[in-house]
Amino acid sequence: MNWDQIEGKWKELAGSAKEKWGKLTDNEWTELKGKRDRLSGVIQQKYGIAKEEAEKQIKEFEAACKC
Repeated sequence: MNWDQIEGKWKELAGSAKEKWGKLTDNEWTELKGKRDRLSGVIQQKYGIAKEEAEKQIKEFEAACKC
């Protein structure tokens, strides 16, 4: 599934994303609205990781989505 599809189904997929990145608050999930670049930034900030690692995790999530 590509990110455009994920963004379109964000409300359905947010639960799976919350399981992967549990440190993010409900307000942050709502504000993200499926925007990949915003997700990357928030993951970097909350988990204290580099952009490359955040992008790797997002790619793994994207590949694992089956909808």
